[in-house]
Amino acid sequence: MTTLLDPADWRARETAHAARADALTAGHRERAARGEKHPVEDFLFTYYSYAPRVLRRWHPGAGVELAGAADDPRAAWRWYTAGTAAGAVTVDHAAFAADKGTLMRSVERILRTTAARPGQFGCFGLHEWAMVYRQDERRHAVPLRLGRDGTDAVVESHELRCTHIDAFRFFTPDAVPRNRFAPTRETQSELEQPGCLHAGMDVYKWAMKLGPLVPGELLLDAFELARDIRLLDMQASPYDMRPWGADPVAIETPEGKAEYVRRQRGFAERSNALRGALLAAAFGDA
Repeated sequence: MTTLLDPADWRARETAHAARADALTAGHRERAARGEKHPVEDFLFTYYSYAPRVLRRWHPGAGVELAGAADDPRAAWRWYTAGTAAGAVTVDHAAFAADKGTLMRSVERILRTTAARPGQFGCFGLHEWAMVYRQDERRHAVPLRLGRDGTDAVVESHELRCTHIDAFRFFTPDAVPRNRFAPTRETQSELEQPGCLHAGMDVYKWAMKLGPLVPGELLLDAFELARDIRLLDMQASPYDMRPWGADPVAIETPEGKAEYVRRQRGFAERSNALRGALLAAAFGDA
């Protein structure tokens, strides 16, 4: 079923999207202009490598025709085509699928299997601790909240349960054998689960990879989720992030564990809702 948006409606959505994207990226863009970095907030632009201008580009999503857009610059964008209504433009779902079929199948599999699997809530964000275990060098030039020995002691007093390959691949050599799982790229769809903070942040990556099939509003919702998850990820890390306004969630304590799991469950619910929305947008799920 196709929806036809009149020019006033879709241009208003386009303008609102750009304003929202600008607000979400303002801090990063201002810091970049000054040559400054923020270890919490800049992560989404370095780890995922999507520039603010990409977030700013609005798409209506698949199955939507934009009335009066034949003379708009987007009519010449890749994966856009003439709509069924005179003078309308729409996303060319078939062309995107022809060009990106392998990618689409991979993303669909990850979204479906992750959403269908029960969340696991016993990891307590120890992946960040495992990335510095028994190492003098660190990924972030930030002091350790408990010091070197205290950080190692936390790892040694817990079981590591990381299920995400893109966190596990940064474990130190001494931390790798301590993990219950051995994630690989090949087993990613078998291990991904909605309780994982990194899997929740990756919803943003999957939305980006599905490109014009995803409505701009949904893309920004995924970005906001990733931003919120990143904050907890660093609050629960061994780093002292207080100079950047991130008070610690001390997962080495019962109170910190409870706080972490409470927020982790909320993120699992949000991420699964967005996975369902992406499946509906790109793959026609009802």
